[in-house]
Amino acid sequence: MSAHSSCSGCGPGYSTPLEAMKGPREKIVYLPCIYRNTDILKPDYLCTVDVDPDSHTYSQVIHRLPMPNLRDELHHSGWNACSSCFGDASKTRDRLILPSLISSRIYVIDTSQAREPRIHKMVEPVDLYYKCGLANPHTSHCLASGQIMISCMGDPSGNGKGGFVLLDGETFEVTGNWEHPGDAVPFGYDFWYQPRHNVMMSTEWGAPRALIHGFDPKHVQQGQYGQSIHVWDWSSRRKLQSLDLGEDGAIPLEIRFLHDPDEAQAYVGCALGSSLFRVYRTEKGEWAAEKVLTIPRKKVEGWMLPEMPGLITDILISLDDKFLYFSNWLHGDIRQYDITDRRKPRLVGQIFLGGSLVKDGPVKVIHDPENHGQPEPRVIRGKRIPGAPQMLQLSLDGRRLYVTTSLYSGWDKQFYPEMLRDGSVMMQIDVDSEKGGLSLNDRFLVDFGLEPHGPALAHELRYPGGDCTSDIWV
Repeated sequence: MSAHSSCSGCGPGYSTPLEAMKGPREKIVYLPCIYRNTDILKPDYLCTVDVDPDSHTYSQVIHRLPMPNLRDELHHSGWNACSSCFGDASKTRDRLILPSLISSRIYVIDTSQAREPRIHKMVEPVDLYYKCGLANPHTSHCLASGQIMISCMGDPSGNGKGGFVLLDGETFEVTGNWEHPGDAVPFGYDFWYQPRHNVMMSTEWGAPRALIHGFDPKHVQQGQYGQSIHVWDWSSRRKLQSLDLGEDGAIPLEIRFLHDPDEAQAYVGCALGSSLFRVYRTEKGEWAAEKVLTIPRKKVEGWMLPEMPGLITDILISLDDKFLYFSNWLHGDIRQYDITDRRKPRLVGQIFLGGSLVKDGPVKVIHDPENHGQPEPRVIRGKRIPGAPQMLQLSLDGRRLYVTTSLYSGWDKQFYPEMLRDGSVMMQIDVDSEKGGLSLNDRFLVDFGLEPHGPALAHELRYPGGDCTSDIWV
């Protein structure tokens, strides 16, 4: 029984993460489709995909909502209200907040007609520039206060700058910065908050002007990419600590707290370092980080560097805090870890879905510390998978993992140019949520190479009813 059926007059979402696991099965998924950096001069759009196996349009795009501007680079999304507002019956989860990573525009999407969303409001970049001194919005989270908080990666000139924009939850106007003046950090990217521990943590990607067209290793040496986690006091909005993760923690991207709001632990996946760090509160009340695993680099020929990192990009945690998943976007695999021992993740599932190491590709593996060999190309319903697994979304019950292959158009173009030609894909993995294990559902494939205006790059996945990467419990 879901919280909706056990609570009369409650707000959006669920009372607890375990109640959310009992929620209804997902029927549709929203995801942005990007044309920036492709040869197609069309706006990005929000796509609605049918994921109901009993539907006659299963595994198909059923709606497309084009944006009114070109080259936005839609990326991640969030909600106007989620489980953090569960106790407020006046709140409804019916607006999807859709920031544009490059144009700095923010779209507010009306999802009250779930299968046919429409644009409700548009926040122009100038509002972020002049009211907040920020640009390049990334992660959006709803707050229990009814406001919406969005992390930003840069200043209006393209330099790195980690700060946070607040939107009014009713008017969706920019109201100002969350952080105090002068408290912005060198780089921004993702964030997560845990009010019971009076903490918010933010991560770092890099300076927008460095990554806008692709990845250049010299920019790492020049200090234009981050390697720190920032710890903030949630109530005073002051930065408390910066945890430098070192070279193994280079480019820390997604940060995920355990869903149980009493837990003072989080995990962050570090892309370039290909490491997973656990962040935790010490007995003294401060915060610390420890590396709990590293994906070994592979010695290769025929690639831009002599060693290829896994490039951990997206991570997520099941709602019962039992399993952690992440994607290695260069190596081409998804991994499932049992994290019941928080300090010693145990690999229990792995699946290769394309990537840079496929047998018939241009890259030859000279030495693989894990002895995996080079995987065969993956073909689903006659389609060879271009690119590699990137964005992940897990069903509420933890039994289905949805995957897309586009990371960011500038990096897609550099590392997987075939994706711009053939389009990205959306796949579904069946999960053993008891003992662990991953297997491909070969009945499901959304081929974005067949889109009406040409091949598109599909990115982050979001359910209308909330999910394990958008909902926070307070």
